[in-house]
Amino acid sequence: MTNNKIILEDLDAIMQSDIDWIRFANKTVLITGANGFLPAYMVESLLFVNKCQHINVKVLALVRNINKAKVRFKDYLEDKNLVFLEQDVCNEIKINENESIDFIVHAASQASPKYYGTDPVGTLSSNILGTLNLLNLARKFSIESFLYFSSGEVYGQVNDENNPVMEDYYGYLDPTNVRSCYGESKRMGENICVSYHHQYGINTKIVRPFHTYGPGMQLNDGRVYADFVADVINGRDIEIKSDGLAQRAFCYLKDATIAFFKVLLKGASGQAYNVGNPEAESSIIELAETLVGLSNNAIKINRIKRVNSDQYLKSPIPRNTPNVNKLKTLGWKPETTIVDGFRRTIDSYYSQNLILNYK
Repeated sequence: MTNNKIILEDLDAIMQSDIDWIRFANKTVLITGANGFLPAYMVESLLFVNKCQHINVKVLALVRNINKAKVRFKDYLEDKNLVFLEQDVCNEIKINENESIDFIVHAASQASPKYYGTDPVGTLSSNILGTLNLLNLARKFSIESFLYFSSGEVYGQVNDENNPVMEDYYGYLDPTNVRSCYGESKRMGENICVSYHHQYGINTKIVRPFHTYGPGMQLNDGRVYADFVADVINGRDIEIKSDGLAQRAFCYLKDATIAFFKVLLKGASGQAYNVGNPEAESSIIELAETLVGLSNNAIKINRIKRVNSDQYLKSPIPRNTPNVNKLKTLGWKPETTIVDGFRRTIDSYYSQNLILNYK
């Protein structure tokens, strides 16, 4: 088990939330993309609850690179309830015939914007081919519940009068823009889930995470808030490569993880749920100012001109904020402010001496 103080506090808070953990007793949960920032906390949460409550839940962590997985889950390598599967979800999923699967969480996806320009085909493949492969697996094992990780990007460009955006509104998304490889394929993945529910009765649920941050996020993945945290922990001035006026709602990982479990267990079949924190909305420049205030060093904000690059395709969306009233009907609400959440995030890297020179 991890010895990171911040992560342990988060895992305990997740366990203490009103999630019906007994539903996982003596069950097997398959989580794809388990190395990823969001699903990895679900893996750790299940293992933590298992250690504390002895529910005998088995986690099958499907990853493309087992060596990276062993680094990410180095504190759990002796845990017999964690089993790695090294496979690509874009290929047929091969599971031992003697294995049973009760829940599937499909979170394998290239979510970082740095891939949208360099590998758009790889980006869309896991959202479409992977979803088809996993739903066929769900049929084979007659699973209890299937959770698909979509994204707030499915909404496209939302008019300001429709923000915070509800689950039944969709703005403009240009299918001929290569950056739409992510948002369009997430939309198709959602329809695949709904179609399998309609035609085969698979108990599919969909979450649409908005901007989520917290311990364990990759600080070099190209997202601006990850860049900012990397600057703070390395004592560098924060660089802003835009006008800084784009509005985003930032949700702390612990809060989001609780939401994911609630939708998996209590969400309505064939339905989508926004996961985010509209109470923690901030412009990019305001977020930079907040993080400067959290730094232990005398850093400042520098504005620089972004050079156009295939490695990062700028989002055309000026404001991206969720309405979470639907999720609140499942007994969830976000609890962590931007200041507390980013302070905890920064402290989590200091806690394990991860002062990394990213960029």
